[in-house]
Amino acid sequence: MPSATTIVRRPAVKPDRVVDTVVLDHAARTRRHAHLRGEAGTEIHLDLDMETTVNDGDALRLEDGRLVQVKAAEEDLLEVRAENPLRLMRLAWHLGSSHGLAEIAADAIYIENTPALAELARGQGCVATPVRRPFRPEQSVHHCDHDHGHHGHAHHRHHDHGHAHDHGHAHDHGHDHGCGCGHHHHGHKHDH
Repeated sequence: MPSATTIVRRPAVKPDRVVDTVVLDHAARTRRHAHLRGEAGTEIHLDLDMETTVNDGDALRLEDGRLVQVKAAEEDLLEVRAENPLRLMRLAWHLGSSHGLAEIAADAIYIENTPALAELARGQGCVATPVRRPFRPEQSVHHCDHDHGHHGHAHHRHHDHGHAHDHGHAHDHGHDHGCGCGHHHHGHKHDH
């Protein structure tokens, strides 16, 4: 079974290299390791080295250079709309504060179809209608696609940063992680 260890993002996918298509829901598109089967029967061992999301139209590169394109599966969702944009903004705030997954559109928010989320939406004065469509939620800033060492010195494995570091420079230095999250990362990942 060929392994796929690389994602080719949609703009770089060459159609003549695509040999199969795999249809995945959102949860499957965020997995690092899985055994997948394409629509044409291609068996794939997914073995990514970091957390990421494979988006609709991206492709998985097999060891021999062939590509298996990813298609986002239709899922049971709630389409949330409101007569007033402020209600949608309040709902988005509540979803964000609870780390809920949400796809933000110009005049709607798409969320997982659960009784709790339906009640949350209705509680904000919104209308939640069941729909079936691909789910493309916003990327969480807590799952930036990077890991970075801390300048070659050892780091203590705890989250309290009120301790001293003896490494000859101030600890309040900025880093550009390329993900725009604004957090200070210390060479390990946090599960939020």
